[in-house]
Parts: sequence; structure tokens; C-alpha cells
Amino acid sequence: MYDLICVGNIAIDLYYKGKSLTNKDGRFQLAIGGKYHVDNFYENIGGGGCNVAVGVAKHGLKTAVFARVGNNNFKETILNKLKQKNVSSEFCQFEENYNIVSSIFLTDTGERTIISYDTPGHMIKKFLLHDELKKAKNIYVSSLSNVSLEDKIEIISYLKGDQTLTFVNLSIIDCKREPQALYKIFDSLDVLIINTHEYSELIKKPYEKIDFKNLEITLPYLNDRILIITDAEKGSFGYYKRERFFQKAIKPKKIVDTTGCGDAYTAGFIAQYLKSKDIKSSMESGAKYAAEKLGRIGAN
Repeated sequence: MYDLICVGNIAIDLYYKGKSLTNKDGRFQLAIGGKYHVDNFYENIGGGGCNVAVGVAKHGLKTAVFARVGNNNFKETILNKLKQKNVSSEFCQFEENYNIVSSIFLTDTGERTIISYDTPGHMIKKFLLHDELKKAKNIYVSSLSNVSLEDKIEIISYLKGDQTLTFVNLSIIDCKREPQALYKIFDSLDVLIINTHEYSELIKKPYEKIDFKNLEITLPYLNDRILIITDAEKGSFGYYKRERFFQKAIKPKKIVDTTGCGDAYTAGFIAQYLKSKDIKSSMESGAKYAAEKLGRIGAN
């Protein structure tokens, strides 16, 4: 039995870094018709479901990922890398004519621009036939921005078992919806992990006007759920039954790559929470693992 099954995406990530990729005012300066030779190239796998599964596995827990994988030249690369990272591909579903690839341009300070392609179409719900999925000790559902709200509600409701902890991350698209549309999701989750800007969209209030250190949770269902809100270098905030928690961000010696930092925090939090059921130590674990990831290239 797996400690955690992650529902999400697995992508091929192609990283490019070099002096020819000049940038100014927060934008890369690439000419139409230009050809650029970079100094560094790196290939790995990424995607929200994959990153969290890998991160939790690095903390010593048994994980698997449920995701779409294309029957193409990338298939063996994905399966081999999952195996190397001690993540099971048992629940991956293989589809013809499917690709998810990201090209990532890195600056010297670790900031990045991502060009991503994901073959259009909803996640096929044949996974519902996998009874073993319902026997997972715990479930993580990533943002799944390419999945409809109706399908997402069905996925989360289906996977929620009596003894299963369900961790959920919502996309910015979902957070922009009216809260009433999300109540079924709130009802089925145990821990919601989002960033400050997503929370701002969720409550329809400007980010600048929200005092996260003294936040009062007003949305139904969330008062009885653990809510974790991350705010990059400003730290993270936790809320549960009128208790508030704060964890300062931990800075690495050098920021190499910011890709997957939020997923790393999520992985560190989940791994520690499954071991201790303690919110404060889990937030610290998330911050430490996010800092570790910032210090190296790759999303996991």
C-alpha cells in the first residue's frame, strides 16, 4: 500500500541557460528569426503530480503518481526516471498522440520563463476503475488546470476514503470561480495548499489588502480544514480551527532555479504531516525542502 498517491501531470522539462539568453526588465530578449546557443542544458521530468510524488519519496515514504503518459519517444525516459526517483508508475495511463513538454529558460539568478505544451483534452476518467487507488493511505490532487471543475470534483470525491487524508492544490483558474462552485471540493479535502495570490482570487479581495498573519477564515468548510498559504520569500501561513501559524522562508546560499519551488514546499509539508500530524513542524519541513530545491536545477 502506498503512503501517498499523487494525481497530476508528468512533463518532460528541457532547461536552457547561457549568456546568449539576455534579459532586461523581467523579459528575455529573443529576436524573431534568431538562433541562440546556450552554455548549459538539462533534461528531467516535472509536472505538479510528479514533483510532489518525488519530493515525498525523498522523505522516505512510498509514493505513486497517477498521470497521463504519451506513447511516444519520451515514454521510456519518464518511466525510467520515475523508477530512479523511487516513484511507482503503476497508475499511469498511456495515451496515443499525447505530449506534455516544457522548455525552461533560466537566468543567472534562478528566475525562469516556461514555454509549455500540453495536448488538449480532459484527463480520461478510466482511473475510476482502479479500486486500488481508493486503498491509498493518502491522496494528493495537484492543480490540474487542464481538467474541468466537474471532473475535478468527481475525482476528489471518489478518492476520499474514510481513513484517507486528502491534500488538494487549486489552480488560479479554479480560485477565480465563485466560492459556492468549490464547496463540494472543500467538503472532500482535509488540507488545502494554495499561494497568497490564489487565495486573493478565492475571496475576491486584492492581495495588498489581506493581512495573512491575522487572517479570519470566512469561507464555509475551510474553518474545519487545514489551510496552508504560501507567499514565496515572505514565508507561509497556516490556519486550522482559529489557530494561526507562520513559517519564515528559508534562503539557500544561492538560488539556482525557482522551478517547482511551490511543489517542493508541498512535498515537504505533506511528508512531515503524514509522519507527525503536526502543522508547525510540517510547515518548517516544507520551507526547508523548498530552499533545498531552490539550490539546484530541476523541478524536483
